[in-house]
Amino acid sequence: MAWCSSECGATATSFNSIGRNVRRLLMRYCAVICCLFVLSFSKVHGQQLTRILFILDASNSMNSKWDGSQTRIDAAKELLIKTVDSLNGAANLQIGLRVYGHQSPITATYQDCNDTKLEVPFGPDNFTKVRNKIKTILAKGTTPIARSLEAAAADFPDTNARNIIILITDGLEACDNDPCVIAKKLHDKGVKVTPFVIGLGLDISYLDQFKCIGSYMEAETKESFKNVLKTVVAKAVINTTVQINLNNIHKVPNETDVTMFLYKAGTKELMYTFVHTLDRQGNPDTLTIDPAYKYDLVVNTIPKVHKNNISIIKNTHNVIPVDCPQGFIKLRFTNATSPYQVISRIYKKTDQQTLNTQLVGSTDKYIVGTYEVEILTLPRIYHSINVTQSSTETIDLPAPGQLTYSTSKMVAAQIFVENDNGTIDWVCNLDQVNLKGLIYLQPGKYRLVYRQKQLRSTTYTVEKEFKIQSNKTTSINL
Repeated sequence: MAWCSSECGATATSFNSIGRNVRRLLMRYCAVICCLFVLSFSKVHGQQLTRILFILDASNSMNSKWDGSQTRIDAAKELLIKTVDSLNGAANLQIGLRVYGHQSPITATYQDCNDTKLEVPFGPDNFTKVRNKIKTILAKGTTPIARSLEAAAADFPDTNARNIIILITDGLEACDNDPCVIAKKLHDKGVKVTPFVIGLGLDISYLDQFKCIGSYMEAETKESFKNVLKTVVAKAVINTTVQINLNNIHKVPNETDVTMFLYKAGTKELMYTFVHTLDRQGNPDTLTIDPAYKYDLVVNTIPKVHKNNISIIKNTHNVIPVDCPQGFIKLRFTNATSPYQVISRIYKKTDQQTLNTQLVGSTDKYIVGTYEVEILTLPRIYHSINVTQSSTETIDLPAPGQLTYSTSKMVAAQIFVENDNGTIDWVCNLDQVNLKGLIYLQPGKYRLVYRQKQLRSTTYTVEKEFKIQSNKTTSINL
């Protein structure tokens, strides 16, 4: 599990001051479970120091295999060392290490709930000490999360810094203390807690137990945690976050599950790609984006929504509202006895540009408004449809029937439909090479007009009328 919290009201270290190694960090991070508490303290003038205290879970459960042959403790140590190496050399940054569960083995009758120790205190240039200590850690004992967090509050030398705790764990509290109570105590002391919970190889149903602490994420595999950890660490180090609100027609940000592209403003240089996500509380997920640039946002709804020249303000939480109210169009055949692969073309009457090709039998999401639907049946079917917020507009189509034909000679042949208003419209041509074939047609009355190609006179023109019914076959010999 992991908790994270971000400092409220403190002046954060700017992105550029963190240094080139931190940028490498954001691309290199692989996975551990982590929990981030950012302690909120008073503002200081000038360049501000950031302290990160890593709390490593060395309980016996960390000896379990995870994501292949590697144990959780080995994966945690490996990736924590990579994290420390990547942070080494970053300006205005100090780190420390607290470990729990590594001193007293757990037995069937005993667990040491005081097994938590500050192994490497904060200090300048102690990255090597932290790295070397991590290598020696063995997983043995229990999981005193709450006591470790409570003790960790005293590990920071002073409050004149951005003080961050990153807890790396795979399990729940195993002792008599409640992390939720500790979180409340911190809050009552004026420490704001805004956590992120990450489940490392843990049954994600347990994550609900952390609702009292705040938002949370799960990482069931090493690869998925790589991406989650990158986001969490970036929030801790950079302290500049972005939330993109995809608003419905009532300005409520509950539209989601669509890909977003962020380009460097005024260019085609793609900087970020995200699938918009709502967290477990139903809020738009928090992103970490370099504030050094302006951006053009493309939300890949149907049709696309654009928002250009977006500025990101450093050291704060940025909210970007985008109007993306959406509803649904559903296309289906009624009473069809067989599956039919028929596509439709969705477009606006104003410009005729194809916005989507949607299969009959599917449902797709569209920005609210009026659309033209051209269904490529034989003959084609046309509808105008008005999409409204969160509603599903359904177009029901009669199931087609089958026309089978055969001929002994090549023919020039065309099929026409007889409309209810007395007009006749062309539907399709028959293949002039093949002597037999099958065509799916919508129910109705038709005419087949043909002439054998070897006969060189119009007097040999032949008309045959036939009727098509849903799910039935009509056969014609020419």
